[in-house]
Amino acid sequence: MSNFFFSTVSDVVVGADTSNQLGEMAADLGIKRALIVTDPGIIQLGLLDSATKSLDTHKIEYSIYSDVIADPPERVVVDAVIAAQAFGCDGVVGFGGGSSMDVAKLLAALITGEQALSDIYGVDQITSPRLPLIQVPTTAGTGSEVTMVSIITTGETTKAGVVSRTLLADKIILDARLTVGLPAHVTAATGIDAMVHAIEAYTSKRLKNPLSDMLAREALRLLSGSIVTAVKQGGNLEARADMLVGAMLAGQAFANAPVAAVHALAYPLGGNYHIPHGLSNSLVLPHVLRFNGPVASDLYAEIAPLIMPNQILPEDTIAATEILADHFLSLAADLGLQTTLREMNIPESDLPKLAEDSMLQQRLLVNNPRELDLEDALGIYQQAY
Repeated sequence: MSNFFFSTVSDVVVGADTSNQLGEMAADLGIKRALIVTDPGIIQLGLLDSATKSLDTHKIEYSIYSDVIADPPERVVVDAVIAAQAFGCDGVVGFGGGSSMDVAKLLAALITGEQALSDIYGVDQITSPRLPLIQVPTTAGTGSEVTMVSIITTGETTKAGVVSRTLLADKIILDARLTVGLPAHVTAATGIDAMVHAIEAYTSKRLKNPLSDMLAREALRLLSGSIVTAVKQGGNLEARADMLVGAMLAGQAFANAPVAAVHALAYPLGGNYHIPHGLSNSLVLPHVLRFNGPVASDLYAEIAPLIMPNQILPEDTIAATEILADHFLSLAADLGLQTTLREMNIPESDLPKLAEDSMLQQRLLVNNPRELDLEDALGIYQQAY
């Protein structure tokens, strides 16, 4: 066995209504003044009520920063830091989807003022200490609660990442009750996003290891077994809990065995057309699977039975990979998601520019099991069209 290094969070609490333990967790970390990072939708839905009541019970003061938007730009992070400094917080709670949790991570590291956001882009650039950090996801998909990555929009169509173990949270709360009100299309897209995390971790050319493999496999079992129920029976708490745990396990897997070409080709779709990240992944996933098949079909054949437990698969692993790709097209359609770039009103003439943009994601492409160049990327977009 090759040497490997594995990092993850220390404490995870799972269960319906566990967000009412936020005060206890914060007290355990010595937090007296918490800044909660969230978005307006969370406030409107009243999802914070149980958590803030818990903070009140434990006499922990709090302030809420609720201006996070999808694909958060740099100004949101800067504004959050200013709000946190003005409040004098000594602990941070990320409460919401991946965007809120990503902002919370960066805020916790930047509040000391020792580094600016521009100083920490890239890998292992954070040198300042961070505040205690608790993450409470309200969607089952990004895995941001257990990753050491934050993605920020840096320009009109560009994003940059901060990667550092400093960003790993101290405590996680997975409360299925918080996800019950998610719209079906959000549940579907974020669920497939989580499945992509597990698939790409399992087939990553770099840093794949026995722990990430184990987590990816169990993630795929849980997610595949629950996604249709969670989408079509949104109030099913068991399915919702399985999706949350599956997304977390997939996050732990790809935090250590990084994602690859699916994400590299998805990012330009989000950056140029503001397509939600999970849907962007879903649109290119089947075609990346087919492209990778010649070198990764053995690995795809290993996880295919977890994703399609009732499907009789051929011994030929290339044929099994084709079936897997077809399955994801059918699954997306069954879940009510668009399955082609044409449906997203993307002009076919834009495909060469998308391919060029995807080549900028070399930090992801180096993890892909099959080397992919500009012509290959264009071919995948054309197949997705």
